[in-house]
Amino acid sequence: MIEEIMKYIESEFVIINNTPCEICGGYYLTDNTLISLRDGMAFDVCQCICENCGHEKQFHFSAPFIIDRTFSNKNNSKLN
Repeated sequence: MIEEIMKYIESEFVIINNTPCEICGGYYLTDNTLISLRDGMAFDVCQCICENCGHEKQFHFSAPFIIDRTFSNKNNSKLN
């Protein structure tokens, strides 16, 4: 399970690192990350800032491993 989560997170950083700033073409650095729930779906939200001009951008990535783990923990606690 941890390996799958790491693959998701690694792919998020690949996307962020390969997305140029729409203002100056610079590179984004991740400033903060958080989990957001919308309509029963989990999202990993990465708040980024351009290292050159300071432009801020949010990247939203699906995070199915959050929901899977939550349901798994609830089901396991019912069995105990």
